[in-house]
Amino acid sequence: MSFALDGVGLTHANGFTALSGITLKAAQGERIALIGPSGAGKTSLLSVLGTALAPSIGTAEILDFGLFSPSTAAGKALRSRIGTVHQAPPLPGRQRVVTAVLAGKLGQWPAWKSLASLAYPLDVPGARAVLARVDLADKLFARCDQLSGGQLQRVGIARVLYQQPDLILADEPVSALDPTLALATIRLLIADAEARGATLVASLHAVDLALGNFSRIVGVKAGRIAFDLPAAEVGTPLLHDLYASEGEELPVQAHEPHFLLQSAANDAATRAACC
Repeated sequence: MSFALDGVGLTHANGFTALSGITLKAAQGERIALIGPSGAGKTSLLSVLGTALAPSIGTAEILDFGLFSPSTAAGKALRSRIGTVHQAPPLPGRQRVVTAVLAGKLGQWPAWKSLASLAYPLDVPGARAVLARVDLADKLFARCDQLSGGQLQRVGIARVLYQQPDLILADEPVSALDPTLALATIRLLIADAEARGATLVASLHAVDLALGNFSRIVGVKAGRIAFDLPAAEVGTPLLHDLYASEGEELPVQAHEPHFLLQSAANDAATRAACC
């Protein structure tokens, strides 16, 4: 089991309830897309899965660990096996890209190696190799504040690729990329997870990317699970109900949205029929 949440709720200090009654499980190696309107609770759900936030109620087990073990060593071991791709990666502007990528291993390396790598990059070939996978090998020694938002997102993805975690959590990982690059990047994350048997949970604003590339779709609305279905069973009425508060337009990639959405749905139906 990759993770199991049972009756999880999350209420912030200001009294706002971000999650309520979340029960969600995933076997190791599953690839799941989270979709839903803005403010639905997708980021909060990923934060609980990533141990960044503690549930206010309910139980959670992540990678065979109780979510908040009293053992500091156990907590560190758990976090080292989880890789998070942020919508806006928290990368210091003056940091070199190579250092940002190698930071993916800081939780796995001994303290001396982590400190040494911060002072002088210890695995330049490894960093270059993963940056090449996101088409940024030429930015190896660039400073992070010299990159665009889309390039920073890809550096964050390269860091997770270098980390090789058992659980990948991606929060709107391609929001700053053009449609073609976004599709290629999502497919890269999926291929990496599949090759290593890792679990991937990605929050995506573009419905077509979710339906066209993930076999399991979890709809989140108002802090609750609205549905948890195979992609082939997620039809237009269900999507319109999920996004009712955002009007009739479904969130899709910027060009040819109706074609893309129909193509994604067809792809999902074809996979379900043949697999």
